Amino acid sequence: MQYFSISEIKGWDRFYRTNFINSLQGYKPVSLIGTINEKGQKNLAIFSNIVHIGADPALIGFINRPVEAAPHTISNIKITGHYTINHVHTSFIAAAHQTSAKYASDTDEFGTVGLTPSFKEGFLAPFVGESHIQYGLQLVEIVPISHNNTFLVIGNITHVFLNEGLVQKDGFIDAEKAGTVASLGIDGYYTTGLVDRYEYAKPGRAPRKLDRF
Repeated sequence: MQYFSISEIKGWDRFYRTNFINSLQGYKPVSLIGTINEKGQKNLAIFSNIVHIGADPALIGFINRPVEAAPHTISNIKITGHYTINHVHTSFIAAAHQTSAKYASDTDEFGTVGLTPSFKEGFLAPFVGESHIQYGLQLVEIVPISHNNTFLVIGNITHVFLNEGLVQKDGFIDAEKAGTVASLGIDGYYTTGLVDRYEYAKPGRAPRKLDRF
């Protein structure tokens, strides 16, 4: 195996180092976060650092970069307390990626990249109409990470919208059937394929595959 020390890595070209570190984690979920401010200005941004925190209560977190680098999403969430997370699918990868551009605060990324804002009754923030898996969240907590001036934004899931036929008999959501993509690094997008599912693991018992159908 090749070995790389952190001192060697720090000496690399900045863009080479960024690609290396960002892809080291492996495949990640990638989604679009939709927000709106007090003036009704919509914002849409792509995030690949979304993480499940808990099922009961149903909590999802994501990492927001330093405010000076990525101010709009976190600012809108602070103002309204609501936001949406929308899976990215193979049919609109390019449009989703384009939302990573540093647009001015008064730019509507939905219209600029060609995606459709979808407002649901009783929920303030816009969903992405093209997404097959959408969920709305209410802000619970913003946790500053002092080491690099980023923020862990934690929300409670309040609304879920799925295309018909995606939920299996045991509650498992078939993201592959939905066409959901994964990301690698900051610019690589991948389709997924199920290898196997397994029963709940217990000590002293060999792993048992689930019937995937």
